[in-house]
Amino acid sequence: MRVAATLYLTDRTITPIRLAQELEQRGFAALYLPEHSHIPVSRETPYPGGELPPECARMLNPFVALAQAAAVTERVGLGTNITLVGQHDPIDLAKQIATLDHLSGGRFTLGIGYGWNKEEAADHGVEWRTRRALVRDRMAVMRALWAEQPSAYEGEFGSVRASDAHPKPVRAPRPRPREEGPLHGPRTLIGGAAGPKLFAQIAEYADGWLPIGGGGLREALPALRAAWADAGRDPADLYVALSAVEPTEGKLAHYAELGVDEVIVQLPASGEADVLRALDGFQRYVHLTPASGDRH
Repeated sequence: MRVAATLYLTDRTITPIRLAQELEQRGFAALYLPEHSHIPVSRETPYPGGELPPECARMLNPFVALAQAAAVTERVGLGTNITLVGQHDPIDLAKQIATLDHLSGGRFTLGIGYGWNKEEAADHGVEWRTRRALVRDRMAVMRALWAEQPSAYEGEFGSVRASDAHPKPVRAPRPRPREEGPLHGPRTLIGGAAGPKLFAQIAEYADGWLPIGGGGLREALPALRAAWADAGRDPADLYVALSAVEPTEGKLAHYAELGVDEVIVQLPASGEADVLRALDGFQRYVHLTPASGDRH
């Protein structure tokens, strides 16, 4: 089981360069970064975790920050936690992702989600009730651009002509459910709460699940694996990463027993000294659960 890290990286925290270097030196598996483009002041949508962290409005662009991290490291993985796909032009996003994956030597993991902030999404032209279908179509557009041969896609919420598009993400294509074509692009994990709808979407067009914390996993993981099997996916291909974990030895042993592949510890949205102290505290868990190269 891999141990990675995440934080709300802002213009007031440790820099991505220093953080990535420290993570690699200490043996952490990856750095995951979240995304908000902006937080409307007139927001009416409640924040799922209670009080909205002020860092949400100050987050750095994750792709720019991860590009800096990639340039000063060789092994540490790079990921988003999460990318709000519905708020991006998919053709432009596909290029950003493929470029980052190419320049980092295939170290990128795409964590995606449907969002919680209706006002932020509305400013991007997202119709809230159809956002899941929008994300599905935009992912399909990106996969068409990542395909080895020029491929077209036509959907309700997006389309692309068969096109030459380079670079390609490094990760090899892998089987999709039933008669559908292969999945192209980096490992893609969908964030969100457990439920039949989410699990069906994961099995249809992703590689795994990226929930917050580890609550209810004993019940949720069998349901996810059943949806995965029903879709004709290979059980060995399912990847589960838990975000914002506050680790203990007991928790990590429990997650490992359940077959979790990766835990992502939460670092403080703070300056270098505070973040390094937190890494000092978490580092012992890295050595308890060494990173596995075969599931990068």
